[in-house]
Amino acid sequence: MSLGGPAFSPAVHLLLVAVATGFIWLGSGWLEESAEHLSAYYGLPAVVQGSIVVAIGSSFPELASVVVTALSGTFSMGIGAIVGSAIFNILVIPALSGLFSDGHLQTNRTVVYKEAQFYMLAVAVLVITFALAVIYTPDPGGSPLTGRLTRPLATLPLLLYALYLFIQWQDVSDYDALDAPAGIAVRREWLRLGGGLLVILVAVEQLVGSVDSLGQTFGVPEFLAGVTVVAAATSLPDLLVSVRSAASGNDVTSLSNVFGSNTFDLLVAIPVGVLIAGTMPVDFAAATPMFGVLTLATVLLFTLLRTDLVITDLESSLLLVSYAVFLAWIVAETVGATQFLRGV
Repeated sequence: MSLGGPAFSPAVHLLLVAVATGFIWLGSGWLEESAEHLSAYYGLPAVVQGSIVVAIGSSFPELASVVVTALSGTFSMGIGAIVGSAIFNILVIPALSGLFSDGHLQTNRTVVYKEAQFYMLAVAVLVITFALAVIYTPDPGGSPLTGRLTRPLATLPLLLYALYLFIQWQDVSDYDALDAPAGIAVRREWLRLGGGLLVILVAVEQLVGSVDSLGQTFGVPEFLAGVTVVAAATSLPDLLVSVRSAASGNDVTSLSNVFGSNTFDLLVAIPVGVLIAGTMPVDFAAATPMFGVLTLATVLLFTLLRTDLVITDLESSLLLVSYAVFLAWIVAETVGATQFLRGV
């Protein structure tokens, strides 16, 4: 149970949000370092290391947010956190990675034509899954564009992620691994990975509880609170991993972590929440505009990556400006200046 009930003041909850975010950063640091060492020990290629091992590790806060919100009855906040985190990852992380890299942020055709395009497929499959929920399991007490996301429907994204893992496994089987570096204590790294997961889970539970209380105090819908505050806090590990990788010259790992994290979030995190809760409401009127923004952001990043296979400082600035525009729109939706999110 999270600390700080409804009787606590907004200032206390803001402090708890900051403290929880700090612990998410701490736990993610343990998790990412252990994942990196284990990847080196088992001889995984850079693309697989970034898109699977590091991506899943840095995406655990998003997964934890979905699990916590599913169990607490605020699943719309969890979905908002996933979508908001995906937009943050696509626009902010490559931009800051490009600015902190040694020169331009380099990419390659594997990232552009495999990781990026498979991620686009993941977005499309999740939208189709939501549409099937509205068509075949409509919510009798809701609007015509609401449905119930059931466990059978949740298996569709999971099956696609299984295909993604199979493709990555094929890459690993064709890869000539380097000799494992000396001095890696495998058992200690696995223990540190488990400790990082536990710290993240507890911190995310506190974060969700405080954000939910703040949202009720200031009249912010759960979905929008998830898109902004929870999404930014849970995306902090992805940001740190990618920026650190770019600063050390590992541009491929930096970018593949972005696409791998988003693919995991969309195809695994949301379905896991449904599998835990059994069934979850889906409001297509709110989900579709957000997925539209996510698609536009993905197309923008894909276009920038494909031009000479680099991201320049100017293109990084363009990505940051695009995210600022997105935040301005969310604020406009919150105060009622715009009403594109009909289901919120």
